[in-house]
Amino acid sequence: KVVAAASMIHSVDSDRLLRTIDAEARKAGRCPGVLLQLHVAREETKFGFTPAELLEFVTPQLVASLEGVEFRGVMGMASNVDDEERIRADFREIRRVFDRLKSTVFASSPRFDTVSMGMSHDWPVAVQEGSTMVRVGTSIFGEREY
Repeated sequence: KVVAAASMIHSVDSDRLLRTIDAEARKAGRCPGVLLQLHVAREETKFGFTPAELLEFVTPQLVASLEGVEFRGVMGMASNVDDEERIRADFREIRRVFDRLKSTVFASSPRFDTVSMGMSHDWPVAVQEGSTMVRVGTSIFGEREY
């Protein structure tokens, strides 16, 4: 259902999900942008590709085979800690993976341009470390009520 409405899907965290989005987008005649989700935080509650997995997974052959998606960049979250240096290191790793993909597989893709990292509590550090998109829902809407 998301494919019919979204212009960009920010949390593609597996091969299975990427291929499902591609198939559904082709059926719908759409081509949404996707951000590949990196898991760099030292927490079991976060998901995504490890940096090594993503760098091995994303190849020119993969990109060419998925005509229903447009690769736009990466997204990730830093560890949920009070240690700014740990947070900064997580963001640096996300940016490093983006830069590596941008200089290799996506070197001729000007629209591979998004590094989505940083949320309401850590966005200034994320911007300092190279974020091009922040997610500040809590600052806008308040804390979630579960």
